[in-house]
Amino acid sequence: MQNITEQSSTNIIHHTNTLNNTDFEVRSLDAMCTNDSQLKHPWWYNLKYLAAGILFGIILIKAEVISWFRIQEMFHLQSFHMYGVIGSAVVTGALCVWCIKKWKLKTIHGEPVQFVKKQFNKGQIYGGLIFGLGWAMTGACPGPLYALIGSGITVIAVVLLSAMVGTWVYGAVREKLPH
Repeated sequence: MQNITEQSSTNIIHHTNTLNNTDFEVRSLDAMCTNDSQLKHPWWYNLKYLAAGILFGIILIKAEVISWFRIQEMFHLQSFHMYGVIGSAVVTGALCVWCIKKWKLKTIHGEPVQFVKKQFNKGQIYGGLIFGLGWAMTGACPGPLYALIGSGITVIAVVLLSAMVGTWVYGAVREKLPH
């Protein structure tokens, strides 16, 4: 019981600090997870996530969402296909969040879901522009990289390694970047 009380008070302190701190201090809290589960499961319990990931990869391939040609069509404003997929994902996500908030839904294990407001900063604009530029140049969003590799397009391994190096470099120079 004490663990749950400590977790709740930590979340409240984190939320209060996020509202009162400067931009630099808020950035240091960005990686904190407020919905971190306290439950412990055996390793094989995660196999369901592997199965869901494989199924999701198959759906991405069949829907042509990972197609370089579809992505290029989107960036050249030649087709509605990708905008329809992304738009329906945004609407679905917004409806799900609304339902979770309205009915105070809990996780499958009965744990509460908490939404913490985050402050907007200009780094989100810079990051979004860099993300979009990389997406347009490679023709691949980071999410389906594994599906592309799994479907036999092994040259995407270069993009995956580049994404990993870019993430590492960002982590190394994060404090020196304008946010």
